[in-house]
Amino acid sequence: MEHFGFDTMQKIQKELQEKYKSKWGPLTPQGGRDSLLWMMIEAGEVADIIKKQGDDRIMNDPDVREHFIEEMCDTLMYFNDVMLCYGITPEELKKVYLDKHKKNMNRW
Repeated sequence: MEHFGFDTMQKIQKELQEKYKSKWGPLTPQGGRDSLLWMMIEAGEVADIIKKQGDDRIMNDPDVREHFIEEMCDTLMYFNDVMLCYGITPEELKKVYLDKHKKNMNRW
């Protein structure tokens, strides 16, 4: 498999969106709003695992860790859907991310 980054994530997310487009609808800004809400729900599930299972179990219990990572993946999938719905490319994300990183590195 090629390097696993946003290019790869968006490629496979587009495949998934194409497969289920009759159920999920088109990639539009309204769909992006919906995906953002679902992403927040998934992030809440990540937080719930931290709250209920604790850091030690996430780090040392393979089943808890796998569940934690799965919920993180769900969050990333919805994040990618939001990007796709608003036409944000990995290149755009990279530029703004690096600009923000530079700004944060010099913030304090």
